Amino acid sequence: MAKRRDRNFLGPSGTTLGLGEFWGLTIAGFVLFFAVWSGVAASGWLPANLLPSPLAVWDTLVRLWHNPFAGHVYAAHLTASIERFLMGWAIAVGIGVPLGLLMGWYRLLDEIVTPLFDAMRFVAPLAWVPLAALWFGTGIGGPLLIIFVGSFAPCVISAYRGARLVETRLVEAAQTLGASSRQVITHVLIPGALPSIIAGLRVSAGLGWQSLVGSELIVVGAGLGYLMVQGQGNLNTSVVIAGMVGIGVVGFVIDVLLRAVEATFKKRWGQE
Repeated sequence: MAKRRDRNFLGPSGTTLGLGEFWGLTIAGFVLFFAVWSGVAASGWLPANLLPSPLAVWDTLVRLWHNPFAGHVYAAHLTASIERFLMGWAIAVGIGVPLGLLMGWYRLLDEIVTPLFDAMRFVAPLAWVPLAALWFGTGIGGPLLIIFVGSFAPCVISAYRGARLVETRLVEAAQTLGASSRQVITHVLIPGALPSIIAGLRVSAGLGWQSLVGSELIVVGAGLGYLMVQGQGNLNTSVVIAGMVGIGVVGFVIDVLLRAVEATFKKRWGQE
């Protein structure tokens, strides 16, 4: 049996990098980033209260993990943000994916919805913050609306494109065999569109997570965005950066998980 080859990654000038080389360069990039950050912080070009060193931010993270800030320890803020994101993203997926599939299947629905959808999707999620505050006040509905708005459009677009890319001959074959419209949708349309849907969920999750900070500008009692706002109010840059670190790490983990799901489906569908 042939030895399994490592996954290749595209490098400069179209060359490919092995898995070890890819991770080596990734780690080198992080090391370079932290080295430059440490050097700038140590140079005194900016006061320490404006640009703390990586070590100072780490100390702040450790302190926040054990001591409450803005009413909660760091883990509680992190958990609150993740829960809001998952709820808002799940609503966006639950509505956006079926809508996109139906728009791709029914031309009349496509013509009715597309003009309004195209106009609304260009309104930035942060533009909804004042309206969400007026509608929901301090309740959970405001943050969920902002995360939903950020996540919704990619769900619809990916499902719509997936539905439109399903081969016509497969649909015709199913109809010839006597399949009803419902059976065609469940047994042909959805499986055929699934790779595109999974790819769109990754984009959707990224945009929804980015909208999290904007959603937590609405009056909430916990969350990474709330932590950062409170840190700004206390002129504590280390707390602000600690919140940014949490947002970046969780966003990276979400993307890695969805990339793994996407790769699994692509392999199953023979796309790689």
